[in-house]
Amino acid sequence: MSYRALFAPRGAVGFTLAVLVARFPSGMASLAATLLVTSLHGSYSLAGLGGAAALVTVALAGPWQARLVDRHGQSRVAVPAVVVATLGGLGVLTALELHAPTWVYLLACAVSGLGPNTGSLARARWAFLHRGDEAVLHTAYAYEGVVDELCFVLGPLAATALATGWSAPAGYLTAGLLSLVGVLALATRRGTEPPPAGHAASASGRGVLRAPGVAALVLMLTATGAVFGTMEITTIGFAQAHGHTAAAGAVLACYALGSALSGVLLGLWKPRGRAVVRLRWALAAMAVTLAPLPLCGGLAQVAAMLLVAGFATAPTMSTSMGLVAELVPAERLTEGFTWTTTGLLVGISGGTAAGGWLVDHTPAGTGYHVPAVAALVALALSARLPRRSVLSCLDETAGERLSVQ
Repeated sequence: MSYRALFAPRGAVGFTLAVLVARFPSGMASLAATLLVTSLHGSYSLAGLGGAAALVTVALAGPWQARLVDRHGQSRVAVPAVVVATLGGLGVLTALELHAPTWVYLLACAVSGLGPNTGSLARARWAFLHRGDEAVLHTAYAYEGVVDELCFVLGPLAATALATGWSAPAGYLTAGLLSLVGVLALATRRGTEPPPAGHAASASGRGVLRAPGVAALVLMLTATGAVFGTMEITTIGFAQAHGHTAAAGAVLACYALGSALSGVLLGLWKPRGRAVVRLRWALAAMAVTLAPLPLCGGLAQVAAMLLVAGFATAPTMSTSMGLVAELVPAERLTEGFTWTTTGLLVGISGGTAAGGWLVDHTPAGTGYHVPAVAALVALALSARLPRRSVLSCLDETAGERLSVQ
């Protein structure tokens, strides 16, 4: 019933299909880029630096771009952004093929990170379509987590198949093409696009990051991102060390599959208790299930452990996004979602760079010590989150005043 209500509004199915195409590269891009760089240059460190350069651009430009989206509308901002990012991706491929100086490659990687955050665009559309219906919005955020994880189940498999079965650039080019086509298709779905807030999106004077609880949430997700970044590149190096590079995508897909399954169940479950408390339990579960990874001696064991650990990911991410909607005003919602995604991507970039160095300079699997520690750091940082959202407290105060009157 919850999922039926989610897709009931006119245009909901159409925009979700467009977003699915635009988002699918999120599960392909990192692995495809790593396979491309290591195939042409044989360096995980270079691949890690390139990934970090792209994600740092996302971190710096993403919130500014989201502010423009809230002010001017999704289509007017997302279309030129995806065109520029696509040109940056072509620049990355050209720089690698021509063995250009490293700074040229890193500059192209940075430009490729200027694309729109399609996850934030989708969540803002759900918030617009189902504004005021908290039960359906809970399902929407859980569904978005499922879509993310499905992209990370199928994306690595597609990237690996294209890179190893066809050519090294094939996976990377396909990811860029899908992103371009998906965003252009989304721009045509105007009926579900939130109306531009105009100057109201910046009229409050204070940045979204200064809203109570938002900075703490961003820091927590930065530590969570380090879990994902380190684990991905460590798994690729671990698979190569064991002579099964092509299996890296399937192993990583196990983690995403576990998260997708838990996300489906989460969307059907009516949440109870405070969101912050649920988030802390999810982070604790993440740390516990990731802790045995350094003890795994083969890819089959790693795949099994990642499948189990994945069940903590969807509750962590969907609850975090639900908190954004509680902490940020409606007219700044895209910016709020983007800040949290920015924190996540900064963590992923740091984890990717650190993991790449560990793969190149330490025994295979050493990087598996990092994810559980990063999850514990995220749990500690969650202590800074407010136990109750500021917006809900204001609503209760207003209700008490009305009852007195």
